[in-house]
Amino acid sequence: MDDRQCKRIGILTSGGDAPGMNGVIRAVTRTSINSGVQVMGIRRGYHGLYKGEVVELNARSVSGKLSQGGTFLNTARSEHFTTEEGLEQAAKMTKVFDLDGVVACGGDGTMKGAAALARVGVPVIFIPATIDNDVGCTDYTIGFDTALNTAIVAVDKLKDTASSHERCSVIEVMGRETGYLALHVGIATGAEIILIPEHPVDRERDVLGKILTARNRGKHHYIVIVAEGAVESSIEVANYIEDKTQIEARATVLGYLQRGGAPTYFDRYIASMMGIKAVECLISGSQNRAIVYRNGQVLDDDLFECLNMTKRIDEVDFQQAKILSI
Repeated sequence: MDDRQCKRIGILTSGGDAPGMNGVIRAVTRTSINSGVQVMGIRRGYHGLYKGEVVELNARSVSGKLSQGGTFLNTARSEHFTTEEGLEQAAKMTKVFDLDGVVACGGDGTMKGAAALARVGVPVIFIPATIDNDVGCTDYTIGFDTALNTAIVAVDKLKDTASSHERCSVIEVMGRETGYLALHVGIATGAEIILIPEHPVDRERDVLGKILTARNRGKHHYIVIVAEGAVESSIEVANYIEDKTQIEARATVLGYLQRGGAPTYFDRYIASMMGIKAVECLISGSQNRAIVYRNGQVLDDDLFECLNMTKRIDEVDFQQAKILSI
């Protein structure tokens, strides 16, 4: 594909929503239009592509969207798309609407969907956006900074209450399989305990021991940050603490609160730069790429190689969090 052939690009958002997705749609739309390329918005992700829910976007369509959380193109999960028949139907729709490439924005599942489309001949560009920050090929995923700041504000408020009542607050943040959000929230809020899926929890050592040690040093309130995948129930953790220490403990699940809200500067900026890079790739004929953030730069890499990359919690960060919690 060369720049004379790239005349129309599709853009979709898929999986869990993340603050900054609208910034991606805006950047893809305006960069494309500036290059003489038409942009089609695909509603409801791969499900919408399968059903042919495609509308034209223009500069006005994306006006005022940069500061809004969520995704105005909506997102949905699709069982049909995961079947061979559904994939073929989705690929057929790219031909029906004469799309020369598709930009797919989302998390790991979205990247897998992008790779599936690429395998059946659809040129794709993947942009990582998930508050979990768990896409292996990139140092950063759009939405993480906003979710982090949202959680910090909530924890700070709960910390005030915990202090007033000499209470332990057990606060559950998102992170079913990875603890990036929990670790960084815990460090930023001065939590006594951080529980993440990557480290098996020894309740006597990691919970009871730390609470009692902190109490014996004169502390009267405590913050426990729990990634949702680290334990079966944050309520159970709170009950355990109260039962074993006689310290009043309350559990709070932040839940989907973390997904919403106006994107921070960093998410707006990275979303914009990644959107621009995605269009540049398609126009230059570089297809089946993943847009990544590495060492402070927005780059592109081979989609299929990126699909097999993984990343792990920085053990140095985890150990330093323990030092700060004493």
